[in-house]
Amino acid sequence: MADIIIMSVLVYQLYSWFKNTKALQVVLGLAFLAILYMVTRTLGLFMTSWILQELGTVVFVVIIVIFQVEIRQALYRFSLLRNFFGRQGNLQQLDLMEISAALFSLAAERTGALVVFQRREPIDEYLHHGVLLDSLAGGQLIATIFKNGTPLHDGAVLIKDGRVAQASCHLPLSLNSDLPRHFGTRHRAGIGLVERSDAVAVMVSEERGEVTLAVSGEIEKVDSPESLSARLTGLLSAASPIVEKETVKDRLLRNFWPKVVTVGIVLVCWLVIAVKQGGVVSVTVPIKFHNLPDDVVLLKSVPEDVEVQLNVFSNLIPSPRQLDIVADINLAKLHEGTSMLPIRTEDFKLPLGVVVTSVKPSSVRIHADRKIRRELRIKTRIFGRLNGNSRVRRIAVEPEMVSVEGPASVVSRLEAVETEPLDLAAVRKNEVVERPLQRPAPMVNVLYDGQVKLRVITSER
Repeated sequence: MADIIIMSVLVYQLYSWFKNTKALQVVLGLAFLAILYMVTRTLGLFMTSWILQELGTVVFVVIIVIFQVEIRQALYRFSLLRNFFGRQGNLQQLDLMEISAALFSLAAERTGALVVFQRREPIDEYLHHGVLLDSLAGGQLIATIFKNGTPLHDGAVLIKDGRVAQASCHLPLSLNSDLPRHFGTRHRAGIGLVERSDAVAVMVSEERGEVTLAVSGEIEKVDSPESLSARLTGLLSAASPIVEKETVKDRLLRNFWPKVVTVGIVLVCWLVIAVKQGGVVSVTVPIKFHNLPDDVVLLKSVPEDVEVQLNVFSNLIPSPRQLDIVADINLAKLHEGTSMLPIRTEDFKLPLGVVVTSVKPSSVRIHADRKIRRELRIKTRIFGRLNGNSRVRRIAVEPEMVSVEGPASVVSRLEAVETEPLDLAAVRKNEVVERPLQRPAPMVNVLYDGQVKLRVITSER
């Protein structure tokens, strides 16, 4: 139940943000492709389902590139910290009635204007080529800026923190094909900004002498300065734009049918994912170890793999037989001797929706020994005979001793470390040759990386 409620709230919130943008149309198209993929997979149409699956990988990357602005906007709105660090407009410095009267005065004169009010979300990334002003916001200044022939009349005026921050700003245009045909560049710029942020835009049409307000992608015509001032006061106040208190019932019934459809879609998705169980699967899993103490050597473990029974909650999850599942056991507390370590469910790294129901056997027997280090002499292995009448008088070895490391039960019985065999027939008189060392026993390491030098000292027979 909690899954359905949480996802319904998230999906409806995304819908309310992007319902008037092309992003929603793309999401609906992708939803159709996802439904088509599940249908073709269920019916066994392998070629179609494979093409849709491969196409989905490419489309996912393309969506991130194309809709990066919308994705960034959604993540910002979901952020809980934005309420602490977001800007708050200073309404005490704004005479909204004076600004509204100035805008209607421009409308009466058939002079175009575009004024943008920043609210919580920063909009600097959408503003281009603006001229910095940082002036007190007043009706006379607004009217002067948009008078025909003035240097800053072309573009938008930005009001931020109760002051006129910039003028002559270029804004991103709306790509909404449903906008009225008589909307020009000024209206499309204002609407394009409010589609991408929570800003408020007021547009004055020079052709029709109308004042239009845009917020959250919605457009409304304003008939009087008093109506515009009241609307801006509600939108720019630090509190929620909805001043009156709503009951829980009123909030639930507002936009009732979109909410019902959202819950229905989420419920269907939950049924597809959760109800169609993947069943119980048995797999053979190898045993691995980590955190082996530095002073301990692992000699043997029995068994080397275990039979694990897994419960898969949905058939949309890949089969565990296709996953690289291992039992990774922590040996941090291992000591020398024989130990029985239990195999716990925490030792398996499994994807979400897969749980361990049983493990056979439920423990692993580990034989360990103490790790020691010893110095051993180097012994030269030779075969063959020297050419001519020469004979080996002695072989000088450099170095003479080398360190080895390994289990105490094995290292304590070693007497020497041998070199790889040396063929005397290939050795010239008093020649120095290099040979690598051989590992004296399993699990014993020779702590010498280079090759030893052998000087074969000969004499005549």
